[in-house]
Amino acid sequence: MARYTDAVCKLCRREGQKLFLKGERCYSNKCGVVKRSYAPGQHGQGRKKVSEYGLQLRTKQRARRYYGVSEKQFHHYFEMAERKQGVTGENLLRLLESRLDNVVYRFGWGSSRAEARQLVVHGHFNVNGKKVNIPSYILKPGDVIAIREKSRESNKIKLVLENNASRPIPKWLDVNRQTLEGKFVESPNREEIDVPIEEHLIVEFYSK
Repeated sequence: MARYTDAVCKLCRREGQKLFLKGERCYSNKCGVVKRSYAPGQHGQGRKKVSEYGLQLRTKQRARRYYGVSEKQFHHYFEMAERKQGVTGENLLRLLESRLDNVVYRFGWGSSRAEARQLVVHGHFNVNGKKVNIPSYILKPGDVIAIREKSRESNKIKLVLENNASRPIPKWLDVNRQTLEGKFVESPNREEIDVPIEEHLIVEFYSK
């Protein structure tokens, strides 16, 4: 899969808001959006009139970058959301929130979704007692995620846990910071997903 290798702060600046792609840096004065609150590039400071299509495109791009998925993956999730009962846009966000890398991040086991994804790929987690190293693995209600025994002695893991010990946990998840196990209790309601995305614009974008 193609990977974005440029400075990720440019993505936040392009979308005009923090996407929290750099962990602790996003909460400091070093944040790219704080230092330069305009789009990157030669014409980034110019005022542009955004069309209806442009607004829909930017919303889709913002959501895709927020969760760190490729265009192909994102479109696949949209098609899955369409086939499910309920509101397509809300179904889409629930699917994205159900990804293993996102849940690891929500548990505070990664400082950013990118770091959580890397830790998953490196095989630091079990799901229901079995090693899973696929970031896009979709969790189901009742699934139990745990940091593997070998990984608990890793200095990297210890540092991540220490840095994110105070991060609030969403109500739809349950985590035990002593046993280093967490549970995907249920799929979140839209009100429980703190993502500043107008998902209906994504549905309109793909419906054209």
